[in-house]
Amino acid sequence: MLSNNDILRRIRYLFDFSDADMMAIFKLADYEVLRSQVCDWLKPEEDEALVEIKDRELAIFLNGLIIKNRGKREGPQPVPEKVLNNNIILRKMKIALELRAEDIVDMFALIGKKISKHELSAFFRHPDNKSYQPCLDQYLRNFFNALQAKYKTAGT
Repeated sequence: MLSNNDILRRIRYLFDFSDADMMAIFKLADYEVLRSQVCDWLKPEEDEALVEIKDRELAIFLNGLIIKNRGKREGPQPVPEKVLNNNIILRKMKIALELRAEDIVDMFALIGKKISKHELSAFFRHPDNKSYQPCLDQYLRNFFNALQAKYKTAGT
């Protein structure tokens, strides 16, 4: 299972964000964090000084990433979720990186994994929809591996 800290570390690595970049992304979502907080969240799992980043804080960071990449939207800003799940994380990353279903299918192919547009669309449906499917840990892990294959090999 990917922890919130794993996700934060993977995003930092993917885009080579510095501590200052990470702090600025939080600030875009109107949330002030200290460098020490960022460092504590990014420590390795085996480090006793690791502080778990809460769902709400990761949601704020992902909202900030969306704003960084796409700009601030008009009107009230999204309220960060108090509880995150893999579907929400996947959706926020899709929005932040302006990915279409075809892009995600192609990225999965880069790492030798197959996912259909139909499977993918089930992850983005409302939980009350009969076609909704929970995004299992393996899909989210493969999604981040696919992002790494795309962004790290592209040299961006």
